[in-house]
Amino acid sequence: MSLTAVEPTEIALSPAAMRHDGTPRSYSIRTLGCQMNVHDSERLSGSLEAAGYIAAEAPESADVIVINTCAVRENAANKLYGNLGYLAGVKRERDGMQIAVGGCLAQKDQGAIVEKAPWVDVVFGTHNMGSLPALLERARHNAEAQIEILESLEVFPSTLPTKRDSASSGWVSISVGCNNTCTFCIVPSLRGKEKDRRPGDILAEVQALVDDGAIEVTLLGQNVNTYGVEFGDRQAFGKLLRAMGGVEGLERVRFTSPHPAAFTEDVIAAMAETTNVMPVLHMPLQSGSDAVLKAMRRSYRSKKFLGILDAVRERIPNAAITTDIIVGFPGETDADFEDTLRVVEESRFASAFTFQYSIRPGTPAAEMDGQLPKAVVQERYERLQALQERISLEENQAQIGRTVEVLVSAGEGKKDAATRRFSGRSEDNRLVHFAVPEGGAEPRPGDVVTVAVTAAAPHFLIADSALALDRAPLFAVRRTRAGDAWDRRQAESCGVPATPAAADTAPRVVSLGLPAIRPR
Repeated sequence: MSLTAVEPTEIALSPAAMRHDGTPRSYSIRTLGCQMNVHDSERLSGSLEAAGYIAAEAPESADVIVINTCAVRENAANKLYGNLGYLAGVKRERDGMQIAVGGCLAQKDQGAIVEKAPWVDVVFGTHNMGSLPALLERARHNAEAQIEILESLEVFPSTLPTKRDSASSGWVSISVGCNNTCTFCIVPSLRGKEKDRRPGDILAEVQALVDDGAIEVTLLGQNVNTYGVEFGDRQAFGKLLRAMGGVEGLERVRFTSPHPAAFTEDVIAAMAETTNVMPVLHMPLQSGSDAVLKAMRRSYRSKKFLGILDAVRERIPNAAITTDIIVGFPGETDADFEDTLRVVEESRFASAFTFQYSIRPGTPAAEMDGQLPKAVVQERYERLQALQERISLEENQAQIGRTVEVLVSAGEGKKDAATRRFSGRSEDNRLVHFAVPEGGAEPRPGDVVTVAVTAAAPHFLIADSALALDRAPLFAVRRTRAGDAWDRRQAESCGVPATPAAADTAPRVVSLGLPAIRPR
């Protein structure tokens, strides 16, 4: 795979980014939904900063508030309009404040958002994120709401400037859109048909991230393992994973989410044989009932799904496998639900994202007979959750005594300050809370620590003191380029001039798709 660069999208400085006193206006972005939305919000931040806006020190004090929406489930719509209802009062008290709504729900509801919330200034869709600065400027100039929804992709989003949330880890989109027709899902109609990036463009973005200090990337797509369908290479995803192994300095590679129907042996082999591809797999089950899977138009059955897990574990015995499951799909019987419980028991998922089915207007499932009463769905949901909690605890307890390498994160452990612990992710993506032994060196976010697991809960591991395991304490810190990048960010946020070492890196807001250019 050769490296080729794509032309970055230019964002012009906007007069609307300045207050009347000549100081920059501030922005805050609220993200609802999936990892794709999280990464889209990084692009929105990058586009706004390229236009002259600055991130608000306190989100509630921002001059511009952007809500990046999801349309997959009903509660996401409720969250949007709840947010907008609160912001109406804030806007009345703050002269010049603007509110923008983008993402999947904006693509779906379009003008209905301004009808329900006329205090919204801008509505934009999934295909024109780079238009946000211009739309804000137009709304301010014209003193009226601006609605711009494109029906097809304007530019590939990864060519937009991007402000990364993390110094150590980065999202990299390999495709957008989806060619499947799952009856419960509205995503294909909102994000369009699958559009694949060229391999060289992806590798160039990964290289830019690594040059900027990142040591971990997560490849994103609605169905990552169908990558290559647009240019006719059915083994392109496996080849892309193998190419990740050739990126010097890239220590961890993850991806989400694959589709079981298209998951092939060459991808399993690439995972097993590429050292920096992590032993973790998110494989959406959705239902363990073959009848429900057929009604969902999920083109696999439970036997094939379990066979994929067996094949992965044969090649990668320590793989942690996670999943998505929907409870209460129209027509789901007691026997169907029991099939789901059976498959979950056999699958031994490390964790599961479980959802109660909710009607999404515009999907085939919304018109199906057999919509289930809320009480039935709730009872099944609670039984599934209880089963998965037990399995997750058992799977995590099996980790006690293991030595794990943890990539330290910033702020992922909500109780770290109270418990005097640090937190991060192991190679198989389990959350680990760990203590630094007395006299031990404290790691920075982005550094890697080696610890022994001493206790477990359903959703995390603890590594406090290996003395509890009747052996000498185990704790080691490896300082990384990602930790150095975190140090540089801290210095920049405090207004400290960049050191020569810091100057020899790509900036935090970069036009991705291009390799980083280093000064000589």
